[in-house]
Amino acid sequence: MEHKLVIRILGIESSCDDTGAAVVSSQKKILSNIVISQNQEHEPFKGVVPEIAARSHMQHLEKAINSALEASNMQLSECDAIAATSGPGLIGGVIVGSMFGRALASVLKKPFIAINHLEGHALTARLTNSISYPYLLLLVSGGHCQFVAVLSLGKYRILGQTLDDSVGEAFDKVAKMLDLGFPGGPEIEKKAKFGDKYKYNLPKPIINQDNCHMSFSGLKTAVRLLIAGLHDAKNSIGDEEINDVSASFQYSIGEVLSNKMEKAIKLYQKLANNPIFVISGGVASNQYLRKILSDKAESLGYEFIAPPINLCTDNAAMIAYAGIERLAAGFTNELNFCPRARWSLEEL
Repeated sequence: MEHKLVIRILGIESSCDDTGAAVVSSQKKILSNIVISQNQEHEPFKGVVPEIAARSHMQHLEKAINSALEASNMQLSECDAIAATSGPGLIGGVIVGSMFGRALASVLKKPFIAINHLEGHALTARLTNSISYPYLLLLVSGGHCQFVAVLSLGKYRILGQTLDDSVGEAFDKVAKMLDLGFPGGPEIEKKAKFGDKYKYNLPKPIINQDNCHMSFSGLKTAVRLLIAGLHDAKNSIGDEEINDVSASFQYSIGEVLSNKMEKAIKLYQKLANNPIFVISGGVASNQYLRKILSDKAESLGYEFIAPPINLCTDNAAMIAYAGIERLAAGFTNELNFCPRARWSLEEL
């Protein structure tokens, strides 16, 4: 590939229910970042339906790419490489994006970079805040919840993670129990603002264990039983009860994450001494949780970094930027790369 002062990479994201395309430069400039939401298609089911998601990606990906190129004032041939999410995620959508990316790379005779979706989230703070390695990451999304020591590009150590449900999954399922909208996380956050977080004493699973693993299925079950009890008592749940349940649930999540964060920092300090704590992933959009964790980080002498909200949720800019770092390090992939539904950061 001809050496260029500025590299521009087209990123493709299709791991779940948002179709994304973006162009990012090696100067860490987001030239475009297009996201086509599928919320309306999944809202009747109050959750993501994998087959619907995959079909929607097939219908919208070309439009997203064309929009990203137009917004960047670029031709497809001017892209220096193609980076596409190739796992982990809902395998139908992952296959759509990865196949599309590999086809473009083949036709254009440009490098193809298979991006781990979680690495995209992990490196977002380096795009937005230009921080150096290493740093401690809390990745919280619809499918994952883990504390990760980000030591360098491709070198990650998972210090602790959920043993069952992710935080995002718990938020969405509790929202469904309360008959709120989809996606559920933002709806819970809205209702919680008007509720009493101390109203219901919900469990904080394994909070006292001396590790930074987490568990949220028991909390989710406790909320289900609470809601059933409120229904039995009143035949219906009013706005006040919904607000209080939302606030109490969110409070329990915050207490668990804050407690486990402190334990994760102790483990991280055995590996590195750069006091930076990053939160990323869709749940990092929650302002209440940001404040809880920001305060905890400050009390422990750590710099707290959270990317802009539009770069916390799934997007292709983070995929393109991960491609920028990988290409600069000489990491590219063959066109026969096999998409993966599961793909741990520790396997990179």
